[in-house]
Amino acid sequence: MGLADKITELETEISKTQKNKATEAHLGLLKAKIARLKNEAEVQRAKGGGSSAGFDVKKSGSATVVLIGLPSTGKSSILNALTGTKSRTAAYAFTTVTCIPGMMEYKGAQIQILDLPGIIAGAERGRGRGREVIAVARTADLVLFILDVFDPLYLPKLRDTIESVGVRLDCNPPRIVIEKRAKGGMSIHYDIKPTHLTDKIINAVLKEYGIFNASVVVHEDATVDQLVDVVVGGRVYASSLVVVNKIDLVKPEFLKKLPFGFLPVSAEKRTNIEALKEAIFHKLNLIRVYTRSRFEAADKNAPLIVKDGTTVLEAAEKLHRDLRKSFKHARIWGPSAKHPGQRVGPDHLLKDGDEFIAETK
Repeated sequence: MGLADKITELETEISKTQKNKATEAHLGLLKAKIARLKNEAEVQRAKGGGSSAGFDVKKSGSATVVLIGLPSTGKSSILNALTGTKSRTAAYAFTTVTCIPGMMEYKGAQIQILDLPGIIAGAERGRGRGREVIAVARTADLVLFILDVFDPLYLPKLRDTIESVGVRLDCNPPRIVIEKRAKGGMSIHYDIKPTHLTDKIINAVLKEYGIFNASVVVHEDATVDQLVDVVVGGRVYASSLVVVNKIDLVKPEFLKKLPFGFLPVSAEKRTNIEALKEAIFHKLNLIRVYTRSRFEAADKNAPLIVKDGTTVLEAAEKLHRDLRKSFKHARIWGPSAKHPGQRVGPDHLLKDGDEFIAETK
C-alpha cells in the first residue's frame, strides 16, 4: 500500500469516527499519523525533482502577497489593476502558466504582488504545477483568494489546499513548547485548564514521532491539530483576504447571499481597486514611521515601512544594522509619544505616523 492509500485510509477512518471525549486521543493519533505520512510523501516528491522554472521569484519590497484562485477568475486583471503590470489576460483558462510578479506602491510601501497559475483539483499532489504554486504561497505574508462571482463557494477547497501543505491562515503559531531530553519520560504542564488536550493525547502524538522523553509546556487552550503542527514543524503563518471579482456581472442582491466576508471588486471596471489596496495594506499590519534629525523635520514623502509591533530599535536597525551596538536611546514625536521629543528605550513600540531620532553612545 502506497503513502497516498495509507493517508486516504486514515482520513476515511477519521470521517467515520464519532467525535467525543472518549475518541479524542484516538483521533489525535490518526491526525499525527496523517501529518507524518504527508511529510514523507512530500520528501519523496522533492527527491523526484522536476522543473521550477518560472516560479523562482526573489522576495522584495515591504511584504509579499500571492493571488490564489481557480483558473480564469481574473487574477491577472487584478494584478494589472493593482500594479500596472501588463500580465496577459484572456477569456479562457490557464493564461498564466508561470509566476508573474508586480509591485504595488501604496502609502509609501512597495508591496510585491505575485500572480500564480490557477489551482485545480489535486494541486497539492502536483497537478497543474500545483506544487510550484503552493511553494510560492508558502513564502507569502498575505494570501489573496480570488473568487469568480459565478463560482464563489469554492473558497473552502482553496483554503484546504493551501493548509494541506503547512500554511496556517489567520492565526498565530501555537504557544506550545516541547523540549526533548535524553531520559526522564514525559513532563507535561498546562498554564490553563485544557479543553482539547490531555496527557494521554499528548503522549500518543509524541510517541508517533518517536518522542518518549520530553518536557511539554502548553501555554494556551490548544487543539490536537495545533499540537501536531508544533511536533511536525515547518509550518508557516500568513493572513488571508477574500476577494470576489467580476461583481459588475451580477446584481448587488446576489452578493448578500454569500456566507463569508469578502471584498467585492471588478478588475475590468476598476471598481473598489483603491479599497482593495487599503485592505491589503491593513491586512499586512504595516505602519509608516519617519526619521528626522535635530535640525530638519521628517520627510513625509519618505516613510520607513515596518510591521505594527516594531520597536524603535528594530526600526533603527533597518536604517543601519550596526545601530544595535551603539544605540543609546531614541526621541519620539507622534502617536506613541507621551509628549513631543519623549526619550524612550530600545523596546518602545512605534505607532503609525511616529517620527524618531536614534541617538547613539
